[in-house]
Amino acid sequence: MTGNHQTLALLLFSVFVAITLGITTWVSRSRQGSAEEFYAGGRLFSPMENGFAIAGDYMSAASFLGISGLISLFGYDGLLYSVGFLVAWLVVLFLVAELVRNCGRFTLADVIAARMNERPVRIASGTASVTVSVLYLVAQMVGAGSLVALLLGDTGEAAQAWAVIGVGALMVIYVSLGGMRATTWIQIVKAVLLLGGTIVLTVLVLVRFHGDFDRLLRTAAERSGHGAAFLAPGLKYGGDWIARFDFISLGLALVLGTAGLPHILARFYTVPTARAARRSVVWSVGLIGGFYLMTIVLGFGAAAIVGPDAVRGSNASGNTAVPLLALDLGGGAGSTGGAVLFAIVAAVAFATILAVVAGITLASSASVAHDLYASLRRRSTAPRSEVTVARIAAIGIGVIAIGLGLLARDLNVAFLVGLAFAVAASANLPVLLYSLFWRGFTTRGAVWAVYGGLVPALVLVVVSPVVSGSPQSIFPDVDFQIFPLQNPGLVSIPLGFLVGWLGTVTSAEVPDEAKHAETEVRSLTGAGAV
Repeated sequence: MTGNHQTLALLLFSVFVAITLGITTWVSRSRQGSAEEFYAGGRLFSPMENGFAIAGDYMSAASFLGISGLISLFGYDGLLYSVGFLVAWLVVLFLVAELVRNCGRFTLADVIAARMNERPVRIASGTASVTVSVLYLVAQMVGAGSLVALLLGDTGEAAQAWAVIGVGALMVIYVSLGGMRATTWIQIVKAVLLLGGTIVLTVLVLVRFHGDFDRLLRTAAERSGHGAAFLAPGLKYGGDWIARFDFISLGLALVLGTAGLPHILARFYTVPTARAARRSVVWSVGLIGGFYLMTIVLGFGAAAIVGPDAVRGSNASGNTAVPLLALDLGGGAGSTGGAVLFAIVAAVAFATILAVVAGITLASSASVAHDLYASLRRRSTAPRSEVTVARIAAIGIGVIAIGLGLLARDLNVAFLVGLAFAVAASANLPVLLYSLFWRGFTTRGAVWAVYGGLVPALVLVVVSPVVSGSPQSIFPDVDFQIFPLQNPGLVSIPLGFLVGWLGTVTSAEVPDEAKHAETEVRSLTGAGAV
C-alpha cells in the first residue's frame, strides 16, 4: 500500500468513526439516566430496525474476515462455519426469542431468577455472561489488529497493539455515553454498510468468472495445491479421530452457542412486545442468511483470485483474505481502483468490529451492574447508580479484552468466536432451557448448571492446543496441553446439562409450582411482561 492509498483508507475509517461518535453524542443528550433507557433503549425499536441491529451484532469480524479466510485456506471445511452460524438462528427463533422477551427485563439472569432464589442465580449467570462477552471481544480485537496492520503495511506488534487499544477506547466511549440506543443505531448503520460492501464484492467475483460458479470452485481448487480435496470434507477436520471430534465439538458450539450469547439475547428487550421480538428474528435470519451465502463466494473467490499462499503470507490465519481480494478485484496493488476498493472494504470491516464490540461491551457491563453489583448490594442500589456502575464496568471490561486480544493476536478470529460460542452453549444454554421448560428445576440446579458448564469449558481451553503445545498456540514455547481438542464444546456442553440435572435432583429445595406456572403463562402469552 502506498502512502496515498493508506491515507484514503484512514480517511474512510475517520468518516465512520466521526458518524458513529456523532450518533453517540446526539443520543447522549436524551434521557439516559434510567436503566430501561441505558439497557434497552426505551424498548422503542421496530422489528425491522431491531432485525437490522441483530444482524449487525451477529455479523462480526469473525464472519466477514475469519470465515472467508478459513474458506480460502481450507475450502469445504472452512465453509462449515457459515453453515453453523446460520443454522444456530433456528434454535434462537423456535426456542428462546419470544420466551426470553416475555420473561426477562434486561439480562439473561432476569429469565432464570424469575422462579429461583435470586441472589446466587444472578451472581452465577452474571459471571458466565461477562466471561462469554470477554471471549467474544477478544476475537474482535484480534480482527482489528490484523486489519490495521495490513492497512499500515506494518505487521509488527506495536501496530497491532495500538489498533487494539484504539478499538477498546472507542467502544468504551460508545457504551458509556450512548447506551443501548446509540449502540443500536451504530449496529444498523454498520449492517447496511457491511451488506452493501459484501454484495459489491460478491458481484465482482462472479463477474470475474462470468457468473460460472463451477469455474470459480475449480479454479480455487487448482490454486489451493490440494486439488479436489479442497472441495471435499476433511482438509482441516478429517485427518485423524481428534480432528473429527474437533469438528463435532465445533458444530455443537456454533449451533447451540448463539442462543446463549448475552449480547444477542439483550437485543430482544429493545422491542415493545414478544411478537416484535419474533419478527425481529425473522428479519435478521433473512439478512444473515444472505450474508453467509455471500461469504462462501468471497472465501472461494479469495482462494481462486488471490491464492492461499498470498493469503497465508499476509496473515497466517487468513484474517486478511477479504481485503486482499478487494485489492485484486479493484485492479491490484498500486492501482487507484484497487486502493479505493481496499480502503472501502477495510473501513467496512473496521466499522464491523467497532459496532460489534459496542454491543458486546454493553451486554457485559449490564451483567456486571444489573446482576453482580445489584445482587451484592441487595436492594440498596438505585437504578441511576446501577447505570453508573455499568459505565464504569465498560471501562474495566475494555481493559481486560485489550490485554487478552494482544495475547491471542495470531489466532483466526472465527476460531476464537467458536470458543466463545462453546462457553456460551456450556454455561448459559442449559440453565436457560431448564428454567423455561423444566417444572422441577431448582436454585441449586441453576447454579450448578452455570458453573458446571463454565468452569470445564475454560479449563479445557487452557489445557488445549489453543494455549500451548503447538506452533499455532498462544504460548508456543511451553507445553501443558492435556486435552487434545481445540474446541471444548463436545465435553463441556453435555456437562452443563448433566451437572444442572444432578444439582436439581440432589437438592432439598421444593420447586415453587406457583412461580413455575406464572413463568410458563408469562413466557407463552406475554401476560405481565415488561
